[in-house]
Amino acid sequence: MLPNLHPELGDLVAVDGSLITATLSMHWADYRKGSKKAKIHLGFDLNHAIPSKIFFTDGNGAERPFVEPIISPGQTAVADRGYQQHALFDSLQAEGKSFVIRIKAKTTKTVVQKNEIKPDSIVFYDAEVLLGTAQNKNQSQKPVRLVGYHVDGVDYWIATDRRNLTAEQIAEVYKLRWHIENFFAWWKRHLRVYHLIARSPYGLMVQILAGLITYLLLAIHCHKQHGEPVNIERVRELRLQIQNELRASEALTNPKLSKEQKHQHIHAIT
Repeated sequence: MLPNLHPELGDLVAVDGSLITATLSMHWADYRKGSKKAKIHLGFDLNHAIPSKIFFTDGNGAERPFVEPIISPGQTAVADRGYQQHALFDSLQAEGKSFVIRIKAKTTKTVVQKNEIKPDSIVFYDAEVLLGTAQNKNQSQKPVRLVGYHVDGVDYWIATDRRNLTAEQIAEVYKLRWHIENFFAWWKRHLRVYHLIARSPYGLMVQILAGLITYLLLAIHCHKQHGEPVNIERVRELRLQIQNELRASEALTNPKLSKEQKHQHIHAIT
């Protein structure tokens, strides 16, 4: 129903977490003394620009364990440095799941094989490596492809098992990760899903899922009616349309208005 925006890059899912400020009465939402927060762990379908899977924990919930349940075989997890874990890279490959995950520049690298780099490219490094050290027992068991590139004064180091893409495409895939950040910002600001109504874990889940369903319906509406992604202008138009339809419905069922008055009222609001 929604177009695939990046078919040449494979099935991409950005993974990230977001904190929800809770009330002190939400005793289950542990975070720190005097502060309560819950956390959502989200998979965001980068091909179709919509959320795909979600999990809930208290604010202290670790994020890395949710990569594997969010990602299905054949999909590629796209994540930032907070998800760097060499054992995770091994297990994802064993499960037939791929990854494009940024790592820390200071990570120890043991080169297995160097790959050719194109001249005049943003890419300055492309090699098969083992990450970590055997002495510290954190070395990856399987080689990963490590791509280094430079953009706007920043060096990015990306670990991946995607060997069917060029190094430049790996850089493009990681750049797409910012769409999940944009989604969180838009979702919070315009749908106000983090204005808490519920207090229990179940109630919070229902509220957040309602927000996700709303976003999905908006995505379908904006694409089908306007051929556009979700944007606030279309949301405002739709909100106004719904308000006018409700007023028209109220006018039609108002027994105090004559038939002529009803038609006049409906004409004025539509």
